[in-house]
This record gives sequence, C-alpha cells and structure tokens, in this order.
Amino acid sequence: MAKVVAVANQKGGVGKTTTTINLAASLAVAERRVLLVDVDPQGNLTSGVGQKGIASPAGTVYNALTTLEATTDARPFVIPTAIDTLKLIPADRHLTGAEIEMVTLSAREERLRELLRSVRDDYDYIFIDCPPSLGLLTLNALVAGRELLIPIQCEYYALEGLAQLLSTVDMVQAYLNKGLAVTSVLLTMYDSRTRLADQVADEVRSHFGELVIKSVIPRNVRVSEAPGFGQTVMTYDAGSRGAVSYLEAARELAEQVLGWASATTEQEVRA
Repeated sequence: MAKVVAVANQKGGVGKTTTTINLAASLAVAERRVLLVDVDPQGNLTSGVGQKGIASPAGTVYNALTTLEATTDARPFVIPTAIDTLKLIPADRHLTGAEIEMVTLSAREERLRELLRSVRDDYDYIFIDCPPSLGLLTLNALVAGRELLIPIQCEYYALEGLAQLLSTVDMVQAYLNKGLAVTSVLLTMYDSRTRLADQVADEVRSHFGELVIKSVIPRNVRVSEAPGFGQTVMTYDAGSRGAVSYLEAARELAEQVLGWASATTEQEVRA
C-alpha cells in the first residue's frame, strides 16, 4: 500500500512544489511507482512536469473532487509524465473555485482521501502538493495523507507561520486523521556562502530535531530552470548539484522516514 505524503507550508516561495516534483522524480527513476496529486490551483506542479493544459478524458483533480458522488475511482484522472513510473492527477484553473463548491458537499474534508483509496495499491508513494494556504484543499491533503513533509527555506523568518500549520495538524489528528504525523522537514534554498543559511539551519534543527532531513537543497540554477522546460531536475540535468541533493534527500526520506527497506545507491538511481 502506498505511502501517502502531503507536502505543505502555507508560506509561499519555500520550494514546496519544486521539492514535491523532484523528490517524487528521484523515487520514480529508482523504479518506484509514484503518483503526484496537484491540489494547488496555481497548477505549478502540473506545468512543472510538462503537463500544463493536459488532462484525462475524465478531467482534472477539480472534477474528481467536486463530482465524488458519481465516482470514487481515481484511475480515470491519472495521466502519464516523461518518467514511466511517475504519474499525475493534474490541476487547472478551475480548481480555484473548488473550495467554495465543496463547502456544501458531504464529508468535504475527506473527499481526497476517498478518491485516493482506490489507487493506494497501485503505487509505492503518493505525493500531494498543497496550495500555500490552510484552506479546504490543504485540509483534504492532510486528511488523505499519513506523512507530512514540510519544506523550509534557509532565509529570514523561516519558521514564521509554522505554528499555525502545526496547530492545524493537531486539529486534523484529533478529529479527522489520527494517523497523520509530521515525519520530515527539508531545508531548501541553502546558500553555503552566507552565515544566515547556517543560522537558519541550526534554528530549524533545534526546533524539529531528528525530523530534519540531513541532506539540504542548495540554491541551484538548474533546479530553477527545469520547470520552465516542463521537466524535473532529474531529466533536465541529473548531474547538477540540485539533482544530486534531491536524490540524497529522497534516499534518506525513503530509507529512514518512509520505510524503504532496500537502500538505493546513487549509481542505481542513475542507471
């Protein structure tokens, strides 16, 4: 059964979508079956894997969430990506109105969980990319997930607003999803040339302890360029510092946090 990972931080610009894409791609090139689910109305994850404007005949995640009475099967909404073992349930601009439409629907916080239940046995990992807010779409992701990954940028005010996210997690654990846990924190946008980056990293590690993934994601031109070409950094430039860092973070995530028993070496990932 798939490990379902929600990737959330209501603060924008922390590398949330980039992290979701490239961790998933790192696992996929290691021949793990991975499903990406885009629940951000901006649709950056969808465009970041080259699928902007592309949907299955059934539609996008918007159609899946707002017509759940008609179907609880996610398979018709899944589309392929450039990596054979990486699939996607895409988002488009229509998702902007989904939170308003879902307010009147029954079990509105549980609709994504019910949808993904049908594909839990089809994948090893399901990554859900959340919007930079704590609205109903993010709440659906937290109810659907078992693990929560929080990307944090190595810049000023890195921990700002996280108390609200953690409070929401506590609420979800108490009332909607007892199995949800914050399992990992990933430091992004690390610039080794600045003392600030080290100070922020130390602060985050002091606050979250062993939940912080040891591998950090540096500021890297290739990571920034890849989405503009509709690619993950793995397919855009697998030898770049950013790609290697995401490979290392994915390996640590898989081995230590998500229970991937058989370690995958960097050579195996690139093969």
